[in-house]
Amino acid sequence: MAKPLVKHFFDEPTNTFSYVVKDPESRTCAILDSVLDFDYAAGKTDVRSADDIIRYVQANDLTVEWILETHVHADHLSAAPYLHEQLGGRTGIGKQIVAVQEVFGKAFNAGTEFARDGSQFDRLFEEGDTFQIGGLEGRVLHTPGHTPACLTYVIGDAAFVGDTLFAPDAGTARCDFPGGDAYTLFRSVQKILALPEQTRIFLCHDYKAPGRDGFLHETSVAQQRAKNIHVREGVTEEEFVKLRTERDATLNMPRLILPSVQVNMRAGHMPPAEDNGQVYLKVPINRF
Repeated sequence: MAKPLVKHFFDEPTNTFSYVVKDPESRTCAILDSVLDFDYAAGKTDVRSADDIIRYVQANDLTVEWILETHVHADHLSAAPYLHEQLGGRTGIGKQIVAVQEVFGKAFNAGTEFARDGSQFDRLFEEGDTFQIGGLEGRVLHTPGHTPACLTYVIGDAAFVGDTLFAPDAGTARCDFPGGDAYTLFRSVQKILALPEQTRIFLCHDYKAPGRDGFLHETSVAQQRAKNIHVREGVTEEEFVKLRTERDATLNMPRLILPSVQVNMRAGHMPPAEDNGQVYLKVPINRF
């Protein structure tokens, strides 16, 4: 099984891992789940995190073939348009982005200029689709439950699971966002755990579970099967749904969900400027 070279980048303010995934036989790569820095209080964006990725790509003379999103993130803004402008590459996300766009397009009262057909991305992936990173073949698992559009990208011996799974001592993603469902998430996780046990699992987030020093970006199918506190072997679907539903009822909304979703449903682009030339992000009052 091919073993891609994986470089991780960590944005501690949003606890997000981004990745550059390189074909070991060429200089081609993909970028996954990038971060646009955002100061919510000031309404200011910055590209420091994205520039770290750009410097790494340029220092290693890499060619970017793909800029991929595992889902429409609710905890950080995507830097995909900036990376595309600087490095090229095609953008991709799950085909069910259209369901997310429909729900949140209404929630934010986006106008007719906001297409709800996923056309902001270069490719919409479905279960079983494949793509190339040089000589590496990536394949797509549709793993909804956290959101309808969640994907896992399996590239050689590496699986990039987005928010579907966290570190074994942290469990799984919440299921209480629009379109989320705990039963669906349980079944999606089983797809991931059915991969070969040596498969490396790369996480999108880590919040440093109590009692653990340091952040964790990589685990394995074997470790998840044996130790995941929510879905280890022996946990039934009904047990998981009860645990997940009860836990979700105690969680606050992510700090950046309102700006993140408005931007990420547009493939990382800001809403269009209003008639005074200013771009605004909305806060729906008492909507969520």
